[in-house]
Amino acid sequence: MDGTKRADIEPGKKVKVVQKQDQPSGKLTEGVVKDILTNSKSHHHGIKVRLESGIVGRVKEIEN
Repeated sequence: MDGTKRADIEPGKKVKVVQKQDQPSGKLTEGVVKDILTNSKSHHHGIKVRLESGIVGRVKEIEN
């Protein structure tokens, strides 16, 4: 599942995000969602979240 729909993401879910500085390489960082930062229902680059580790990035994958 990709991370373009806000409804699919909730605090406590395990996700993979791409950080701003990693966008050119596409390197993903794994973590658990703490806060959802995007207010709109969807975003074509992925919903922006803050992980429990403090990392901010756009969700590229949602793990089950």
